[in-house]
Amino acid sequence: MSKAFAPYDLAGTRLAHRIVMAPMTRSRAYGPGLSATELMATYYGQRAGAGLIVTEGTQPSAVGQGYPDTPGIHSEEQIEAWKKVTGAVHERGGVIFMQLMHTGRVGHPSLMGLTPVGPSAVRAVGQVYTHQGPQDFVTPHALTEAQIAETITDYAIAARNAVLPERRPQTQADRG
Repeated sequence: MSKAFAPYDLAGTRLAHRIVMAPMTRSRAYGPGLSATELMATYYGQRAGAGLIVTEGTQPSAVGQGYPDTPGIHSEEQIEAWKKVTGAVHERGGVIFMQLMHTGRVGHPSLMGLTPVGPSAVRAVGQVYTHQGPQDFVTPHALTEAQIAETITDYAIAARNAVLPERRPQTQADRG
């Protein structure tokens, strides 16, 4: 057990120790456009003593949202809001990585204003929690090959937005 508290090099990122805070979907992105809030900055900042923090699931695109009030990283206001969160962690010497999460067919139009997407038009069994309470899953739109490529690009843009916030944020309009 002595290695748990030993420093660790994670592919060039030095961690103070090997204790990792796992991602937890918290549904507290009440900021404009599903952006991170001051409460989220406080929450993650308070946990900066973890060797590594992995954020809650963060959608790379609007259609990737599957749960109420989950944050995104695909708009300028979302990127600016996440800077406050990462700043709170970095100020306390912490390391934070973002979990990018596209929920696919698990979602509901009332959450995102869009029909969920998936590899096929097969409805998931069960329900998803929405602001109106539990709702049956809907039949998703089956992605075309071009839309699969767009989703991959959304992930790449979201990753750049999370890692390189000093550069001009990219949005889905920048695909290509």
